Amino acid sequence: MVRKPRCSEAEVSIALALAESAKTVQQIRQAESILIPALTGASTATTAKILGISRSHVCLLRRLFRRAGEGTCADRELRGGRRHELISPEEERAVVEKWLVEAKSLGVATVAALCGRYEMAVGRKVPRSTVYRVLSRLGVQPPNRRS
Repeated sequence: MVRKPRCSEAEVSIALALAESAKTVQQIRQAESILIPALTGASTATTAKILGISRSHVCLLRRLFRRAGEGTCADRELRGGRRHELISPEEERAVVEKWLVEAKSLGVATVAALCGRYEMAVGRKVPRSTVYRVLSRLGVQPPNRRS
């Protein structure tokens, strides 16, 4: 037999308020992940099917809702962004700025040269794709390979 999710009356009232004032799909789904089982007695699998998401995502939405508490919604992006860093953003900017100054004085800007500088700053080998992401993050146009 499947265990039914339990919700307190306070959670249901907060979820109702969230559903009425929701501005994003994430907030609506979060409120519905609480309301559907509480009001209909639906299981997690049924709630997931109704919402069109996986069972684990339903559990995640409930957990975020409970963690936020007091009528607020943990409305943060679940994915995306910078999770790991080899060096701090300030250090990255300094390495790229030194590379740009050197490139202007020599008249040649290559990603290979920046890759070498970045590897020295990090202290280990770094793929070129990482260097291209750094350039993109800082809004620097990578040099054209043909020129």
